[in-house]
Amino acid sequence: MLARAVYRLATAIALPLAFVYFHWRGRREPSYRAHWGERLGRGAPLAGGPIWVHAASVGEVVLIAPLVDALRAQWPDRAVLLTTVTPTGRERARARFGDTVRVRYLPLDTVGATRRFMRGVRPAFGVVAETELWPHLIAAAERADVPMVIVNASVSTRSATRYRSPPIAGLVGATLRRLAGIGAISEAHAQRFRALGARREAVTVTGNLKFDVPDLSTRLAEGPALRRRWQAEGRPILVAASTHEGEEAIVLEAFERLRRRHPQALLVLAPRHPQRFDGVAELLTARSWRYVRRSGGAAVAADTDVVLADTLGEVPDFYAAADAAFVGGSLVAGIGGHNVLEPAALGRPICVGPHIEDWRDIVDALAETGALQVVSGSEALAAVLADWFDAPDAGRDAGAAGARLVAAQGGALADTVAFIRQRVGRDDDI
Repeated sequence: MLARAVYRLATAIALPLAFVYFHWRGRREPSYRAHWGERLGRGAPLAGGPIWVHAASVGEVVLIAPLVDALRAQWPDRAVLLTTVTPTGRERARARFGDTVRVRYLPLDTVGATRRFMRGVRPAFGVVAETELWPHLIAAAERADVPMVIVNASVSTRSATRYRSPPIAGLVGATLRRLAGIGAISEAHAQRFRALGARREAVTVTGNLKFDVPDLSTRLAEGPALRRRWQAEGRPILVAASTHEGEEAIVLEAFERLRRRHPQALLVLAPRHPQRFDGVAELLTARSWRYVRRSGGAAVAADTDVVLADTLGEVPDFYAAADAAFVGGSLVAGIGGHNVLEPAALGRPICVGPHIEDWRDIVDALAETGALQVVSGSEALAAVLADWFDAPDAGRDAGAAGARLVAAQGGALADTVAFIRQRVGRDDDI
């Protein structure tokens, strides 16, 4: 196939450039300069045919963690290998699983690296979280007789249109047909996968794992305690989480407007990527906001305007302490939004921007209940938040509606485990 040959040549040419990028990125994030052998598919051989799970970065690791636990329970005699793409994903996986799960980087998608990975790991089967289509990796798995499935699979209308473009349509279709199964989040997404070339019988609707939010009762209890430590029992709190470059400025403009009506309001600002923490701190300093960095341990005083959440893993606690949440990756184009279900499960009313392509179905469902509002910029964001802060009961009612929706939509985890078991065979078959 011409497209496959072109892709093979392109990945071979791009390989040295990838390591140039890792070296450059390592200037600010040294972790990018470590474990390069894993990027080439090298690593200590693993015996016994482990279960291989791939989660690209932090968000996918958090999403897939309950599934990893369930797979370990289903196949207790098999080791689990979890691969990631980013250092932050790797760190989160190690923090979550400790020594109970092996963690490595996914090999770069070249013929040599992917075949080397399959020879060294010899997995019983592979599970990919969400929709990552690596043609050489999936072809290498088929060549090694390793069944692969994608779980929580989705493809937006925009992505489907791109995948159907003449240069790559054949390659995408051939890659999808090599998969043992595709567990789609909804029938609409299942239909798009079939239209792109996936085998009809391989595509099953398993539901959305994002709705299977882990038990957050302990986080809810932490919320009031955190407010007390911050001396903020009487202050309205906004948590702006998973923000990207360009969004902090918009949020701060909205917060400035909001403070005209609610001068005691407190903002908790949690950038998505750790490498941006210092830059956001510089932005806060330049705009003369009184702020504390969470990592520094400084007390939140009555005159503190902003808490810069420059730590990892605490956002659920911040949501639990909040009166409202803004979820980033949605006010700037090209990202597609982030997890709105966590604040929804905690009963917090939510705002997002208009760029929520990756979360469209869930955003629409939450918006229909009144739990979520889509805003276009700082003025609209400030107006919605001011309404919720003016009438706290209305904000709580909106948040409660979201929590009820999340509770009603659970169950995808059990369906996903059953789907994997069906697609890869009984334990004595693998």
